[in-house]
Amino acid sequence: MAIVRILVTGATGYIGGRLVPALLAAGHTVRCMSRNPAKLTEQPWIGEVEVVSADALDRASLENAMAGCDAAFYLIHSMDGAVADFGERDRLAAENFAAAASNAELSRIVYLGGLGSDDELSKHLSSRQEVGRILAGGSAAVTELRAAVIIGSGSVSFEMLRHLTEVLPAMVTPTWVRTRCQPIAIRDVLKILVAAVEESGDESHLWEIGGPDQLTYEDMMRGYAEVAGLPRRIIIPVPVLSPSLSKHWIGLVTPLPTGVAKPLVESLKNEVTVTDNSIAEELTGGLTSYKEAVERALRTSSHSEMATRWSDAAPSPAEPLPTDPEWAGAKLQFDERSLVSLASAADVFWAFTRIGGAVGYYSTDWAWQIRGIADSLIGGVGLRRGRRHPEELRLGEGVDFWRVASIEP
Repeated sequence: MAIVRILVTGATGYIGGRLVPALLAAGHTVRCMSRNPAKLTEQPWIGEVEVVSADALDRASLENAMAGCDAAFYLIHSMDGAVADFGERDRLAAENFAAAASNAELSRIVYLGGLGSDDELSKHLSSRQEVGRILAGGSAAVTELRAAVIIGSGSVSFEMLRHLTEVLPAMVTPTWVRTRCQPIAIRDVLKILVAAVEESGDESHLWEIGGPDQLTYEDMMRGYAEVAGLPRRIIIPVPVLSPSLSKHWIGLVTPLPTGVAKPLVESLKNEVTVTDNSIAEELTGGLTSYKEAVERALRTSSHSEMATRWSDAAPSPAEPLPTDPEWAGAKLQFDERSLVSLASAADVFWAFTRIGGAVGYYSTDWAWQIRGIADSLIGGVGLRRGRRHPEELRLGEGVDFWRVASIEP
Protein backbone atom coordinates (compact mmCIF):
# COMPACT_ATOMS: atom_id res chain seq x y z
CA MET A 1 0.00 0.00 0.00
CA ALA A 2 1.38 3.40 -0.98
CA ILE A 3 1.77 5.82 1.91
CA VAL A 4 -0.25 8.99 1.29
CA ARG A 5 -0.15 10.99 4.53
CA ILE A 6 2.19 10.43 7.48
CA LEU A 7 1.68 11.76 11.00
CA VAL A 8 4.89 12.79 12.78
CA THR A 9 4.68 13.13 16.55
CA GLY A 10 7.48 14.90 18.37
CA ALA A 11 8.04 17.21 15.40
CA THR A 12 9.46 19.85 17.75
CA GLY A 13 12.02 17.39 19.13
CA TYR A 14 15.51 16.39 18.05
CA ILE A 15 14.64 13.41 15.81
CA GLY A 16 11.25 14.64 14.61
CA GLY A 17 12.58 18.03 13.52
CA ARG A 18 15.10 16.31 11.24
CA LEU A 19 12.78 13.55 10.07
CA VAL A 20 10.16 15.88 8.59
CA PRO A 21 12.39 17.32 5.81
CA ALA A 22 13.68 13.80 5.07
CA LEU A 23 10.10 12.59 4.56
CA LEU A 24 9.27 15.59 2.37
CA ALA A 25 12.37 14.92 0.27
CA ALA A 26 11.14 11.34 -0.20
CA GLY A 27 7.86 12.66 -1.61
CA HIS A 28 5.53 12.03 1.34
CA THR A 29 2.70 14.24 2.58
CA VAL A 30 3.41 15.10 6.22
CA ARG A 31 1.19 16.14 9.10
CA CYS A 32 3.03 17.33 12.23
CA MET A 33 1.51 16.89 15.67
CA SER A 34 2.50 19.11 18.59
CA ARG A 35 1.07 20.25 21.92
CA ASN A 36 2.21 23.73 20.92
CA PRO A 37 2.08 24.14 17.10
CA ALA A 38 3.43 27.70 17.37
CA LYS A 39 6.86 26.21 18.11
CA LEU A 40 7.02 25.00 14.50
CA THR A 41 6.40 28.37 12.86
CA GLU A 42 10.11 29.16 12.40
CA GLN A 43 10.97 25.83 10.76
CA PRO A 44 12.09 26.27 7.13
CA TRP A 45 9.73 23.49 6.01
CA ILE A 46 6.60 24.79 7.79
CA GLY A 47 4.91 25.81 4.51
CA GLU A 48 5.15 22.26 3.18
CA VAL A 49 3.39 20.44 6.03
CA GLU A 50 0.05 20.36 7.80
CA VAL A 51 0.16 21.07 11.55
CA VAL A 52 -2.31 19.84 14.17
CA SER A 53 -2.53 20.42 17.91
CA ALA A 54 -2.80 17.24 19.99
CA ASP A 55 -1.56 15.65 23.19
CA ALA A 56 -0.65 11.97 23.55
CA LEU A 57 -2.31 11.99 26.98
CA ASP A 58 -5.63 13.01 25.36
CA ARG A 59 -7.03 10.20 23.20
CA ALA A 60 -9.69 12.36 21.52
CA SER A 61 -7.12 14.85 20.24
CA LEU A 62 -4.98 11.95 19.01
CA GLU A 63 -7.82 10.51 16.95
CA ASN A 64 -8.43 13.91 15.41
CA ALA A 65 -4.71 14.22 14.56
CA MET A 66 -4.67 10.78 12.92
CA ALA A 67 -7.81 11.24 10.83
CA GLY A 68 -6.96 10.68 7.16
CA CYS A 69 -3.41 9.47 7.86
CA ASP A 70 -2.00 6.18 6.64
CA ALA A 71 0.95 5.79 9.00
CA ALA A 72 2.53 7.50 12.00
CA PHE A 73 5.88 7.96 13.70
CA TYR A 74 5.85 7.59 17.48
CA LEU A 75 8.67 9.86 18.74
CA ILE A 76 7.28 10.69 22.18
CA HIS A 77 9.24 10.42 25.42
CA SER A 78 8.43 11.86 28.86
CA MET A 79 11.97 11.66 30.27
CA ASP A 80 12.67 15.38 30.49
CA GLY A 81 14.00 15.75 34.02
CA ALA A 82 10.85 17.51 35.19
CA VAL A 83 8.59 14.44 35.51
CA ALA A 84 9.64 11.97 38.22
CA ASP A 85 7.59 9.00 37.00
CA PHE A 86 8.20 9.28 33.27
CA GLY A 87 7.49 5.54 32.87
CA GLU A 88 3.86 5.93 33.89
CA ARG A 89 3.33 8.87 31.53
CA ASP A 90 4.99 6.98 28.67
CA ARG A 91 2.79 3.95 29.39
CA LEU A 92 -0.41 6.00 29.27
CA ALA A 93 0.67 7.87 26.13
CA ALA A 94 1.46 4.59 24.34
CA GLU A 95 -1.87 3.05 25.34
CA ASN A 96 -3.73 6.10 24.04
CA PHE A 97 -1.74 6.09 20.80
CA ALA A 98 -2.31 2.37 20.12
CA ALA A 99 -6.07 2.73 20.71
CA ALA A 100 -6.35 5.86 18.57
CA ALA A 101 -4.32 4.24 15.78
CA SER A 102 -6.69 1.25 15.80
CA ASN A 103 -9.73 3.53 15.56
CA ALA A 104 -8.11 5.56 12.78
CA GLU A 105 -7.17 2.33 10.95
CA LEU A 106 -3.53 3.31 10.48
CA SER A 107 -1.58 0.82 8.40
CA ARG A 108 1.72 1.21 10.30
CA ILE A 109 3.36 2.84 13.33
CA VAL A 110 7.13 3.36 13.35
CA TYR A 111 8.62 3.64 16.82
CA LEU A 112 12.20 4.51 17.76
CA GLY A 113 13.05 2.76 21.03
CA GLY A 114 16.14 1.59 22.87
CA LEU A 115 18.50 -1.37 22.65
CA GLY A 116 19.18 -3.69 25.58
CA SER A 117 18.66 -7.39 26.26
CA ASP A 118 19.89 -7.79 29.84
CA ASP A 119 17.57 -9.30 32.44
CA GLU A 120 17.92 -6.19 34.62
CA LEU A 121 17.36 -3.28 32.27
CA SER A 122 17.48 0.27 33.64
CA LYS A 123 14.20 2.07 34.25
CA HIS A 124 14.78 4.14 31.12
CA LEU A 125 15.45 1.21 28.76
CA SER A 126 12.75 -0.92 30.35
CA SER A 127 10.22 1.85 29.73
CA ARG A 128 11.38 2.26 26.11
CA GLN A 129 10.79 -1.43 25.41
CA GLU A 130 7.48 -1.48 27.28
CA VAL A 131 6.22 1.30 24.99
CA GLY A 132 7.05 -0.87 21.99
CA ARG A 133 5.07 -3.80 23.39
CA ILE A 134 2.06 -1.59 24.12
CA LEU A 135 2.04 -0.12 20.61
CA ALA A 136 2.27 -3.63 19.13
CA GLY A 137 -0.85 -4.59 21.07
CA GLY A 138 -3.05 -2.47 18.77
CA SER A 139 -4.35 -3.39 15.33
CA ALA A 140 -1.82 -1.31 13.37
CA ALA A 141 1.39 -3.00 12.22
CA VAL A 142 4.37 -1.70 14.23
CA THR A 143 7.99 -1.36 13.19
CA GLU A 144 10.02 -0.95 16.36
CA LEU A 145 13.57 0.25 15.84
CA ARG A 146 15.92 -0.25 18.79
CA ALA A 147 19.00 1.94 18.83
CA ALA A 148 21.71 2.84 21.32
CA VAL A 149 23.65 6.12 21.35
CA ILE A 150 22.77 8.41 18.43
CA ILE A 151 25.71 10.52 17.25
CA GLY A 152 24.75 13.82 15.68
CA SER A 153 25.20 17.53 16.32
CA GLY A 154 22.97 18.49 19.23
CA SER A 155 21.91 14.98 20.29
CA VAL A 156 21.74 14.42 24.04
CA SER A 157 24.23 11.53 23.88
CA PHE A 158 26.69 13.45 21.73
CA GLU A 159 26.52 16.56 23.92
CA MET A 160 27.17 14.49 27.06
CA LEU A 161 30.10 12.71 25.41
CA ARG A 162 31.46 15.94 23.97
CA HIS A 163 31.48 17.91 27.20
CA LEU A 164 32.88 15.07 29.30
CA THR A 165 35.78 14.66 26.88
CA GLU A 166 36.52 18.34 26.29
CA VAL A 167 36.22 19.55 29.88
CA LEU A 168 38.07 16.71 31.60
CA PRO A 169 41.54 15.77 30.24
CA ALA A 170 41.81 13.25 33.07
CA MET A 171 38.85 11.39 34.54
CA VAL A 172 38.27 9.05 37.46
CA THR A 173 35.17 7.33 36.16
CA PRO A 174 32.62 4.67 37.11
CA THR A 175 33.14 1.17 35.71
CA TRP A 176 30.34 1.76 33.19
CA VAL A 177 32.91 3.43 30.89
CA ARG A 178 33.84 -0.13 29.89
CA THR A 179 30.30 -1.15 28.99
CA ARG A 180 29.97 -1.95 25.29
CA CYS A 181 27.77 0.17 23.06
CA GLN A 182 27.01 0.36 19.33
CA PRO A 183 26.59 4.05 18.40
CA ILE A 184 24.82 5.01 15.20
CA ALA A 185 24.96 8.22 13.16
CA ILE A 186 21.85 10.41 13.03
CA ARG A 187 21.99 10.42 9.20
CA ASP A 188 21.72 6.62 9.21
CA VAL A 189 18.84 6.68 11.71
CA LEU A 190 16.89 9.05 9.45
CA LYS A 191 17.44 6.84 6.39
CA ILE A 192 16.17 3.81 8.30
CA LEU A 193 13.13 5.66 9.66
CA VAL A 194 12.06 6.77 6.17
CA ALA A 195 12.57 3.26 4.79
CA ALA A 196 10.63 1.72 7.69
CA VAL A 197 7.48 3.75 7.07
CA GLU A 198 7.56 2.74 3.40
CA GLU A 199 7.55 -0.96 4.34
CA SER A 200 4.73 -2.77 2.51
CA GLY A 201 2.58 -5.48 4.04
CA ASP A 202 0.84 -5.74 7.38
CA GLU A 203 3.50 -7.55 9.40
CA SER A 204 5.10 -6.05 12.49
CA HIS A 205 8.90 -5.88 12.83
CA LEU A 206 11.46 -5.45 15.58
CA TRP A 207 14.74 -4.24 14.11
CA GLU A 208 17.91 -3.63 16.06
CA ILE A 209 20.00 -0.91 14.45
CA GLY A 210 23.54 0.25 15.14
CA GLY A 211 26.61 1.61 13.45
CA PRO A 212 29.52 -0.55 12.22
CA ASP A 213 31.56 -0.13 15.45
CA GLN A 214 31.07 -1.80 18.82
CA LEU A 215 32.84 0.39 21.36
CA THR A 216 33.04 0.98 25.09
CA TYR A 217 32.21 4.45 26.37
CA GLU A 218 35.92 4.81 27.09
CA ASP A 219 36.65 4.02 23.42
CA MET A 220 34.08 6.62 22.38
CA MET A 221 35.63 9.35 24.54
CA ARG A 222 39.12 8.57 23.26
CA GLY A 223 37.80 8.48 19.69
CA TYR A 224 36.13 11.86 20.14
CA ALA A 225 39.37 13.35 21.49
CA GLU A 226 41.26 12.04 18.46
CA VAL A 227 38.79 13.46 15.94
CA ALA A 228 38.59 16.79 17.79
CA GLY A 229 42.39 17.10 17.91
CA LEU A 230 42.56 16.93 21.71
CA PRO A 231 45.42 15.32 23.68
CA ARG A 232 44.86 11.69 24.65
CA ARG A 233 42.45 11.49 27.60
CA ILE A 234 43.45 9.73 30.82
CA ILE A 235 40.50 7.59 31.97
CA ILE A 236 40.70 5.61 35.23
CA PRO A 237 37.62 3.47 36.02
CA VAL A 238 36.91 2.85 39.72
CA PRO A 239 34.06 0.82 41.29
CA VAL A 240 33.07 3.41 43.90
CA LEU A 241 31.19 5.95 41.78
CA SER A 242 27.50 5.03 42.04
CA PRO A 243 24.84 6.21 39.52
CA SER A 244 23.70 8.74 42.13
CA LEU A 245 27.18 10.28 42.32
CA SER A 246 27.68 9.99 38.57
CA LYS A 247 24.55 12.00 37.79
CA HIS A 248 25.91 14.95 39.80
CA TRP A 249 29.30 14.60 38.14
CA ILE A 250 27.70 14.63 34.67
CA GLY A 251 25.37 17.45 35.76
CA LEU A 252 28.35 19.62 36.68
CA VAL A 253 30.37 19.28 33.46
CA THR A 254 27.76 18.69 30.73
CA PRO A 255 24.67 20.64 29.57
CA LEU A 256 22.35 17.93 30.95
CA PRO A 257 20.32 18.73 34.08
CA THR A 258 20.63 16.06 36.78
CA GLY A 259 17.01 15.01 36.25
CA VAL A 260 17.89 13.87 32.73
CA ALA A 261 21.39 12.65 33.60
CA LYS A 262 20.23 10.21 36.29
CA PRO A 263 18.13 7.80 34.11
CA LEU A 264 20.73 8.02 31.34
CA VAL A 265 23.57 7.13 33.71
CA GLU A 266 21.57 4.22 35.12
CA SER A 267 21.19 2.91 31.55
CA LEU A 268 24.95 2.89 30.98
CA LYS A 269 25.28 -0.31 33.01
CA ASN A 270 23.44 -2.21 30.26
CA GLU A 271 25.33 -3.46 27.21
CA VAL A 272 23.55 -2.10 24.14
CA THR A 273 24.87 -3.86 21.05
CA VAL A 274 23.14 -5.33 18.00
CA THR A 275 22.85 -9.09 17.43
CA ASP A 276 21.94 -8.75 13.73
CA ASN A 277 22.73 -5.49 11.91
CA SER A 278 21.79 -6.63 8.41
CA ILE A 279 18.65 -4.48 8.23
CA ALA A 280 20.55 -1.30 9.10
CA GLU A 281 23.27 -2.11 6.56
CA GLU A 282 20.72 -2.85 3.85
CA LEU A 283 18.52 0.21 4.40
CA THR A 284 21.39 2.71 4.60
CA GLY A 285 23.48 1.29 1.79
CA GLY A 286 26.54 1.49 4.01
CA LEU A 287 26.75 2.57 7.66
CA THR A 288 28.68 5.60 8.89
CA SER A 289 31.64 4.84 11.16
CA TYR A 290 31.76 6.32 14.66
CA LYS A 291 34.66 8.65 13.89
CA GLU A 292 33.04 9.89 10.68
CA ALA A 293 29.79 10.56 12.59
CA VAL A 294 31.73 12.56 15.20
CA GLU A 295 33.54 14.51 12.48
CA ARG A 296 30.24 15.38 10.78
CA ALA A 297 28.66 16.43 14.08
CA LEU A 298 31.58 18.69 14.97
CA ARG A 299 31.61 20.26 11.51
CA THR A 300 27.87 20.99 11.67
CA SER A 301 28.18 22.47 15.17
CA SER A 302 31.13 24.69 14.27
CA HIS A 303 29.34 26.04 11.18
CA SER A 304 26.16 26.84 13.17
CA GLU A 305 24.15 24.54 10.90
CA MET A 306 22.46 22.53 13.65
CA ALA A 307 18.89 21.80 12.53
CA THR A 308 17.64 20.62 15.94
CA ARG A 309 19.05 20.22 19.45
CA TRP A 310 18.19 17.97 22.39
CA SER A 311 17.16 21.03 24.45
CA ASP A 312 14.47 22.05 21.93
CA ALA A 313 11.87 20.01 23.82
CA ALA A 314 10.18 21.88 26.68
CA PRO A 315 11.31 20.78 30.16
CA SER A 316 7.68 20.49 31.25
CA PRO A 317 4.51 21.03 29.22
CA ALA A 318 2.79 22.20 32.42
CA GLU A 319 5.09 25.19 32.95
CA PRO A 320 3.29 28.54 32.51
CA LEU A 321 4.18 30.86 29.65
CA PRO A 322 3.46 34.58 29.17
CA THR A 323 1.19 33.63 26.27
CA ASP A 324 -1.11 31.52 28.49
CA PRO A 325 -4.61 32.93 29.05
CA GLU A 326 -5.51 34.20 32.53
CA TRP A 327 -7.99 31.37 33.08
CA ALA A 328 -5.12 28.84 32.88
CA GLY A 329 -4.57 29.57 36.57
CA ALA A 330 -0.77 29.67 36.80
CA LYS A 331 0.81 32.89 38.08
CA LEU A 332 3.72 34.65 36.42
CA GLN A 333 5.69 37.63 37.62
CA PHE A 334 6.86 40.23 35.11
CA ASP A 335 9.70 42.73 35.30
CA GLU A 336 9.42 45.10 32.33
CA ARG A 337 11.85 47.96 31.74
CA SER A 338 12.47 50.27 28.78
CA LEU A 339 15.03 52.74 27.49
CA VAL A 340 15.64 54.70 24.32
CA SER A 341 18.27 53.51 21.83
CA LEU A 342 19.71 55.44 18.91
CA ALA A 343 20.17 52.19 16.97
CA SER A 344 17.59 50.97 14.49
CA ALA A 345 14.95 48.47 15.58
CA ALA A 346 16.56 45.80 13.39
CA ASP A 347 19.98 46.34 15.00
CA VAL A 348 18.55 46.24 18.50
CA PHE A 349 16.74 42.99 17.75
CA TRP A 350 19.91 41.49 16.24
CA ALA A 351 21.85 42.37 19.40
CA PHE A 352 19.10 40.90 21.57
CA THR A 353 19.04 37.59 19.68
CA ARG A 354 22.78 37.13 20.35
CA ILE A 355 22.42 37.12 24.15
CA GLY A 356 23.59 34.01 25.97
CA GLY A 357 25.61 31.03 24.83
CA ALA A 358 29.17 31.80 23.78
CA VAL A 359 28.45 35.55 23.48
CA GLY A 360 27.31 35.84 27.08
CA TYR A 361 25.51 38.87 28.50
CA TYR A 362 26.21 42.51 27.70
CA SER A 363 25.96 43.81 31.26
CA THR A 364 27.47 42.37 34.49
CA ASP A 365 28.32 39.09 32.77
CA TRP A 366 30.01 37.97 35.99
CA ALA A 367 26.65 38.16 37.77
CA TRP A 368 25.07 35.89 35.18
CA GLN A 369 27.96 33.46 35.66
CA ILE A 370 27.17 33.36 39.39
CA ARG A 371 23.49 32.88 38.61
CA GLY A 372 24.44 29.96 36.37
CA ILE A 373 26.52 28.35 39.12
CA ALA A 374 23.62 28.71 41.57
CA ASP A 375 21.27 27.10 39.04
CA SER A 376 23.70 24.18 38.61
CA LEU A 377 23.88 23.61 42.37
CA ILE A 378 20.13 22.97 42.55
CA GLY A 379 20.17 20.55 39.61
CA GLY A 380 19.59 22.98 36.74
CA VAL A 381 21.67 23.39 33.59
CA GLY A 382 23.21 26.75 34.49
CA LEU A 383 25.06 28.26 31.54
CA ARG A 384 26.18 24.86 30.23
CA ARG A 385 23.28 24.32 27.87
CA GLY A 386 24.37 27.16 25.59
CA ARG A 387 22.26 27.54 22.49
CA ARG A 388 21.57 25.87 19.13
CA HIS A 389 22.60 28.88 16.99
CA PRO A 390 24.62 31.99 17.99
CA GLU A 391 22.10 34.47 16.53
CA GLU A 392 18.94 32.65 15.43
CA LEU A 393 16.04 32.10 17.83
CA ARG A 394 13.07 29.73 17.59
CA LEU A 395 9.98 29.65 19.74
CA GLY A 396 10.33 27.23 22.65
CA GLU A 397 14.04 26.50 22.32
CA GLY A 398 16.48 26.79 25.19
CA VAL A 399 19.09 29.52 25.64
CA ASP A 400 21.25 28.78 28.68
CA PHE A 401 18.77 28.54 31.57
CA TRP A 402 16.12 30.51 29.64
CA ARG A 403 13.44 29.32 27.24
CA VAL A 404 12.09 31.40 24.35
CA ALA A 405 8.44 32.06 25.20
CA SER A 406 7.62 34.36 22.28
CA ILE A 407 9.40 36.17 19.48
CA GLU A 408 8.42 39.75 18.60
CA PRO A 409 11.03 41.39 16.28
